[in-house]
Amino acid sequence: MSNRKSRILVLLLMLLGFGCGGNDHRYPDAPADSRAESIVLESRPFEIGSDTYGADFGTITVPENREKGSSRLISIPFLQVHSHATDQAEPIFALSGGPGQSNMSWDWWTLGTFLRRHDVVIVGYRGVDGSSVLDLPEVTEALEAHGDPVSERSVKAIGRAFAAGADRLRAEGVDLDGYTMLECIEDNESVRRALGYGRIDLLSASYGTRIAYLYGLRHPDRVFRSAMISVNPPGHFIWAPATTDAQLRYYATLWSRDTGMAEKSPDLYATMRTVLTAMPDRWLFFPIDPGKVRVVTFALLFQRKTAAMVFDAYVAAEHGDPSGLALMSLAYDHVIPTMGVWGDFASKAVSADYDSTRNYGAEEDSPDMPLGAPMNRISWGTLSGGCWPMKLLPEEFRKLRQSDVQTLLLSGSIDFSTPAEFATQELLPYLKNGRQVILTECGHVEDLLYANVDNARLLLTSFYDTGVPDTSLNAYIPMTFGVSWGFPIIAKAALAAVALLAIALIAAATWLVRRYRRRRQAKTIGQLTEVTNAR
Repeated sequence: MSNRKSRILVLLLMLLGFGCGGNDHRYPDAPADSRAESIVLESRPFEIGSDTYGADFGTITVPENREKGSSRLISIPFLQVHSHATDQAEPIFALSGGPGQSNMSWDWWTLGTFLRRHDVVIVGYRGVDGSSVLDLPEVTEALEAHGDPVSERSVKAIGRAFAAGADRLRAEGVDLDGYTMLECIEDNESVRRALGYGRIDLLSASYGTRIAYLYGLRHPDRVFRSAMISVNPPGHFIWAPATTDAQLRYYATLWSRDTGMAEKSPDLYATMRTVLTAMPDRWLFFPIDPGKVRVVTFALLFQRKTAAMVFDAYVAAEHGDPSGLALMSLAYDHVIPTMGVWGDFASKAVSADYDSTRNYGAEEDSPDMPLGAPMNRISWGTLSGGCWPMKLLPEEFRKLRQSDVQTLLLSGSIDFSTPAEFATQELLPYLKNGRQVILTECGHVEDLLYANVDNARLLLTSFYDTGVPDTSLNAYIPMTFGVSWGFPIIAKAALAAVALLAIALIAAATWLVRRYRRRRQAKTIGQLTEVTNAR
């Protein structure tokens, strides 16, 4: 499936629908003779809704590895959107999620909020954006080719694919040691200097919050205020199975309080355990791969809406309808193998959090935790044994340290990807000027931004304006488990549509064949008539 179709399926599954309209996102090419720190700019209008802003689309040339004087140069795109304000505050540099995802695809429906007082700048992530992309077709092929992705056979095959990809990239002249979060920080610093900014604010999400935290440690005099959405402290690119299990139990408690849901399943946690441990192998003629379902289940639990769809599918399966599980198994094939740039994921994650003494693949294997953290198996489990050869970050950037940067931590109480308690218990004590706001019954980034849009905007804009987030709109948002279009319904509707299409194609083909035969017959009769008349 093409990347375009994969993105369409991701949008379907994740229920996302926000964009930035029809802006021209071409970035200028860096001249062949570009020197380090040189930039090229193209100015164009930038539309957000009905508003038009001035924008500079740029490309900056930087060293691939700043620790080596002989390093080759790479180019990275950046975008600067100008505020209309005459009394501008610090510019906001935005850092999105990943690793392995672009930083250039921010939702400007969100970022446009800050243009009231701030310029907004986004700088591409090296390894994903720009002239050097760490694509690993070897890993994509391994993820597609070996069935159950969490099986021992698959984990080993994916690990070999990572190693082969690393060898190929190095043979092509790529210096893997240059693809770290510290280098990303310096890319932003290069753009900051080139654009003439002094002090800046940071807006970060998920993986980007780790970059933001390290940015404040590395350049404390340059970062004024930093808002982190769905916070990932040091050590937490690895998911914690016990935390996942506790969150499933919390969801089960919320479920039991909903009379309508409790009638469908009196114990949601028990339902999940039953289906995960005795999953059917097919629905009709569609196969169901338990490992693929587990991985997709874990990913869809990140947000409220998709979590409700997961639970709907599992309850249906317990009652004899595994159609939703079949769709989730199919979704893995078309989404997970191409979900990001795997070389970038490996470089950023390994250099920051890898610990050679841990057995990542076995950490989730516990009969007491039905789901565990299956994404660990296809990511960290495959990276065990040093198959991605690169230097680790200096120890001072792999552990928690005191930061004086004014920081807002915005967390969801039921975030499977970046649990709020890690930010509360681990990071917050190290933030001298830190505050945390937890949104109840919210999950990962999209929930925090869109479950209560006015609240999110007020929290962030007030923090950037005053250093203190205004929580006056932070109302409780109860979890809703009802779904109008769940995976079982979508699966049956898709099957019906395919069946109808097949029937239509067969009918059309039959009509064409009959028409062709009638014409042939008419032609033959006409020819016989002509011969008879001639005689």
